[in-house]
Amino acid sequence: MQYTRLKNGHEIPLIGFGTYKIDDPVQAVHTFRQALSAGYRLLDTAAFYNNEQYIGQALSQSGLKRKDIFLSSKVWNNQHGYDDTLNAFDVSLHKLGTDYLDLYLIHWPAEKNLETWQALETLYKEGRAKSIGVSNFQIADLEELIQQGDISPMVNQVEYHPLCQQKELKAYCDRHGIKLQAYSPLMRGEALKPPLVGKLADQYNKTPAQIVLRWIIQNDVIPLPKAANASRMKENLDVFDFELSAQDIQALSSLAS
Repeated sequence: MQYTRLKNGHEIPLIGFGTYKIDDPVQAVHTFRQALSAGYRLLDTAAFYNNEQYIGQALSQSGLKRKDIFLSSKVWNNQHGYDDTLNAFDVSLHKLGTDYLDLYLIHWPAEKNLETWQALETLYKEGRAKSIGVSNFQIADLEELIQQGDISPMVNQVEYHPLCQQKELKAYCDRHGIKLQAYSPLMRGEALKPPLVGKLADQYNKTPAQIVLRWIIQNDVIPLPKAANASRMKENLDVFDFELSAQDIQALSSLAS
């Protein structure tokens, strides 16, 4: 696994495993154990996903050390506000079977963004959340936190792939040292359909999914792909033995222009 650093110096894997809609008690534990076995070291979950407890079980069964796993979760919309967010964080820790998170995010912007963010700042200052950030925040939402909060977000998790590049938002985040994470990086397969993606897959002897994930990584964004079986999990991780040329990066970037 390769890593990058957030602006606070905390190391984060360059690719993670997305867990949305993986919430069947038996299948979820099996899937998360498979992901860890395949080599994923970043697991991204949320209170809303209703699977934190299964990730906790998979971790306890994996034999891996907690310090070697990057755990990320999110506070849901009905838990916003200072005290409610602190309580929600404690519930997530209990379900995950850990005493800290590597990253804690506000899942969606809402009226109490600032109060909720102040709770995340407290968790960060206490060391119980090693890094803090947001998800689905646009520029105006980020501006509020940057201007009125004590700590600037370290991560913004949004939909990002060649067909949804959010260029203005990414440029803003780049200027402020906010690392983008990409959920739905393959767009449920839609991002693999442009002929250019298939052409590049043939050219580099890689799969279309590997081309898209590599494009995301080379744009300094952390993809969080999902996969249901071990072979696809390993395929999505196998993106560190090649690089797309600048010309091919630009060609893929033109898909959304």
